[in-house]
Amino acid sequence: MSKAYAMDSYSDYNDKESKIVSGIFTFLKYAVLVIACLIVIVPLVVVFLGSLKSNTEFLSSNVFALPTKIEWSNYKTAFIDGQVLEGFKNTAIILVFSCIGTVITGSMTAYVLQRFKTTLGTVIKAAFLLATLLPGISMQVTVYRIVNAFHLVGSMAAPIILYVGTDIISIYIFIQFLNNISYSLDESAIMDGANYFTVYFRIIFPLLKPAIATVLIIKIISIYNDFYTPQLYMGKSKPVVSTALYNFIGPYGAKWEIIFAGIVICIIPTLIIFLVLQKYIYSGLVNGSVKE
Repeated sequence: MSKAYAMDSYSDYNDKESKIVSGIFTFLKYAVLVIACLIVIVPLVVVFLGSLKSNTEFLSSNVFALPTKIEWSNYKTAFIDGQVLEGFKNTAIILVFSCIGTVITGSMTAYVLQRFKTTLGTVIKAAFLLATLLPGISMQVTVYRIVNAFHLVGSMAAPIILYVGTDIISIYIFIQFLNNISYSLDESAIMDGANYFTVYFRIIFPLLKPAIATVLIIKIISIYNDFYTPQLYMGKSKPVVSTALYNFIGPYGAKWEIIFAGIVICIIPTLIIFLVLQKYIYSGLVNGSVKE
C-alpha cells in the first residue's frame, strides 16, 4: 500500500516537473517571438513617424514622439525632387531583365547539372561552391575593368549582366527542387519522342513554380535593396530606388525626414510583391508528377 502510494506521489511529482519545464519553454518561445517582432516593427515605426515631421521637429523631438503637425509634403518632395519615380522605372527595367535571365539561365544550368551526372558537371558544381565562398568585394576591381572594357559603365546593361551572371545561389535552389522531381517524367517523355529541350520547357519548367517563386523573392529583394552596384556602374545619371534618396545627403547634413518618407514609399512595392509571391513557396512542389 505504501509502495503504491509512493509510486503515485513520484508520478505526480514528474507530471508537475514536466508541466513547469513545458511552461518555461513556452514562455521562452513566445518571448523570442515578441522580441523578434519588436526588432522588425520598432525601426519601421521610427521611420514612419520621422517621415511625418518637419526638419526642426525631427531634430529636436524624441524618435518615438508623435508629430505635432503632419508634414505630408515630405512624401511629395521625396517622390518628385528625389527622383523616386525615375528610380522606380529604372529599377523595374533592371528587375524584369535580371529576373527573367536568372530564372532561365539558372534553371537550365541546374537541369543539366542535376540530370546529367558527369565529371565535368561535378567540377562545375565545385567551382560554383568555391565562388560562393569568395567575398564579392575582392573581385570588384577586376569586374569593373571587364565591364569598362565593354563600354557598359553608365548603362543599365552593366548591373543586369552582373545580376544574372553572378547568381549561383539560384542554381543551387533549382538543383535542390529538381532532386524531388521524378526521373520517370523525363524517361516517359523521351520514350514518346521528346528531346531534352521539350522535356525542360514543357515538363520540368512548369513544375519549378515554387522554386521560381523562391528565387524571384530573393532576387527582387536583393536587387531592390542593392546600393553598391547601381551606384558604381550607373551613378547619379540613372538613379534606381536605392540610390535616388542619396541626393538628400550632402556635405552639410542630411534631410532625414524626407529620406524617411522616401523609405516608406520604397517599402510599399517590396511588401506587395512579397505578399503576392510568398504563398507559392508553401504550395505543392510536384503536383501531378509520377511517384517512383
